[in-house]
Amino acid sequence: MALPGVTNRKRLVALLLGFTLIFFALTIRVGYIQLVWGVDLQKKAADQWTRDLDVFPKRGVIKDRNGKILAQSATSESIAARPSQISDPRKVASLIAPILELDEEELYKKLSNTSNTYVWIKRQVDRETANKIRALNIKGLDFTEEPKRYYPNGSLAAHVLGFTMKYAEPGEGLKGQEGIELYYDKYLKGFPGKILMETDAAGREMPYNVDRYIPPINGFNLVLTIDQVIQYFIEREINNVVAKYNPKKVYAVAMDPNTGEILGLANWPTFDPNNPPRDVGNFEEMQNYVKNFVCKDNIDPGSTFKIITAAAALEEGVVSLNSTFSCPGYKMVDGQRISCWRAGGHGHETFPEAVQNSCNPVFMELALRLGKDKFYHYLDQFGFGQPTGIDVLGEERGIIMSKETAKNVDLARMGFGQAISVTPIQLITAVSAVINGGNLMKPYIAKELREVVVDENGLETERVVKTVTPQKVRQVISPETSKIMREVLESVVTDGSGRNAYIPGYRVGGKTGTAQKYGPGGKIIPNKNISSFIGFAPADNPRVVVLFMVDEPQAPVTFGSIIAAPYVKNILEDTLKYLGVEPVFDEDTQEDVQQVEVPDVIGMSLKEATQALKGVGLEYLADESGSIVKDQMPKPGAKVISGTTVLLYTEREVQGQAEGQTEEQPGESPAEGMVTVPNVLGKSIREANRILVSEGLMLKIEGSGIAVEQDPAPGTQVEEGTEVTVRFALPSERQQSGQDQDSE
Repeated sequence: MALPGVTNRKRLVALLLGFTLIFFALTIRVGYIQLVWGVDLQKKAADQWTRDLDVFPKRGVIKDRNGKILAQSATSESIAARPSQISDPRKVASLIAPILELDEEELYKKLSNTSNTYVWIKRQVDRETANKIRALNIKGLDFTEEPKRYYPNGSLAAHVLGFTMKYAEPGEGLKGQEGIELYYDKYLKGFPGKILMETDAAGREMPYNVDRYIPPINGFNLVLTIDQVIQYFIEREINNVVAKYNPKKVYAVAMDPNTGEILGLANWPTFDPNNPPRDVGNFEEMQNYVKNFVCKDNIDPGSTFKIITAAAALEEGVVSLNSTFSCPGYKMVDGQRISCWRAGGHGHETFPEAVQNSCNPVFMELALRLGKDKFYHYLDQFGFGQPTGIDVLGEERGIIMSKETAKNVDLARMGFGQAISVTPIQLITAVSAVINGGNLMKPYIAKELREVVVDENGLETERVVKTVTPQKVRQVISPETSKIMREVLESVVTDGSGRNAYIPGYRVGGKTGTAQKYGPGGKIIPNKNISSFIGFAPADNPRVVVLFMVDEPQAPVTFGSIIAAPYVKNILEDTLKYLGVEPVFDEDTQEDVQQVEVPDVIGMSLKEATQALKGVGLEYLADESGSIVKDQMPKPGAKVISGTTVLLYTEREVQGQAEGQTEEQPGESPAEGMVTVPNVLGKSIREANRILVSEGLMLKIEGSGIAVEQDPAPGTQVEEGTEVTVRFALPSERQQSGQDQDSE
């Protein structure tokens, strides 16, 4: 047998090498496909022979601290279709369109478009309607349950809770919008499940298909620090103040000062989270309803900020309880004259009396004694100019001018609550530190996260997976300073401007405030104020602190003591009783406190009403333009401290029916619609206002002190409602007073 030639052997080697290379390349290719493309190709294959239907998770329940449900999820059925499985789209459309109240032609187009493997027919239909469609037994229709959020208390705690999107993308469930619903969305929403089925290439269900169910993972339940009952107390008083004063906004928050737990929080305007205002104009306008103003509005604190200045001054030793001051009605700083809210000043006063009187010059002096470095140190320590860390997305940090650019005049104004903007949540958190022993606590709303566990018998129980505990940020002032401040602030309610917040049997502390508002260029906007009061009780061991702020109340007299303090009193009184804090009537609580019953002066002439009030030891301020009392605040029968100011709402007296009018009156009495300008020279601003308002006239103030000039002159006949310009000056100085003031 002849041996192969050299040429043939080379060909065999080359052929063998070629096959080896091809085999090696195929091996690499197969390995690459399996190892690198495998997952992707498997997913594509599964998409071709399977179809899936989303099963939405149940969004977690939101409860108050006592287990009362504030938000929960109900279920509604949604109907979808697989066009490739619909044998007669025209017939199916004619059958179900009337039941679902859909356009038959539009539905037919959906069902006949086989390029879509899955289409929604109608989402969130009621159970009865879904059962009617189900009874038709139409192949190619799918039914699935979708969650629907429900808020059983309507608008109660709306700004705390927020709301969810009405419809979400398939597979995502409900999505939180604003409030707790947004902040804790990842815990509340859960994870969706699926129903899987095998289909052919055309998307038709296989004859022997066995559906595979992947259950959803429901969201965690959330327990809040909010107490539904206290929340109701707050919103009740907001509704009352809105009905009476028609303000632009109202802010209110109640907190446990020792822990930072928010017991109640509300704003006005408000909304119903069951039907949130998504269609209101534009996004900015919608935010005027749904955003949490307490945490997201920067506002001037006014005299409530004096609590911070006083605490810092006491801690640094620049003032003591025995310190004395003299208030002439103004203070000169950097060549600028800054007035006290009281014309003519408060004269000689001790430090506690200065707090009771809310004397601006004293707090300017305290800020200047502290100096820029120490004052700014306490601003930082009390948490101003920085977020509190409360569980609200988008919290503002306040506005504080830089220390480098601040002058003494700026420091003086900040000392009594001007030239600085804070959020209400910053303010109540800082005041809580003043009264709780000196600890700045982090405010929080969510208390616990709980997982719903189903046992083998189908019974549901809750398992706590996370607990939020009180968090101390830092020690700001000493317990000794805190104790002194509690006593001083209690004296504001018993002896000072906060008398309208006094509650018989309870020791209440607090501070009034009436902040001016500023327009373009930093100019003060006339007759637009923020009236506020912050109160706490019991004063010796605070259980609750309440901040109540009314933005632009529609009333000529806008002192925080009149507009806000009575409503804080109502919230505190009901809350203390609800918490089981019993009133104590003993020598300690009644010392130097004389209670009187407010007389009923409605229907009286202004003169008679003032005599009746003074007869029982009460002060008054006249509101509106008239001489007959049509309403009063506090109401008749209320128990108040002697010296409390009663606000009188008046109306014009019907001509010819004034009590005491006789035929012996002078014949030159004013014509109808006209009044005689009274003489107010030598009167204080308050006295002049009382006299002019009682005659149906309005007061325009120039300067401060005692009235030295008026226009029109006394005795002039003018129309009702005419503005009388009165210039005031200090008795020892015939000059105009400064312009920047902060009431109370």
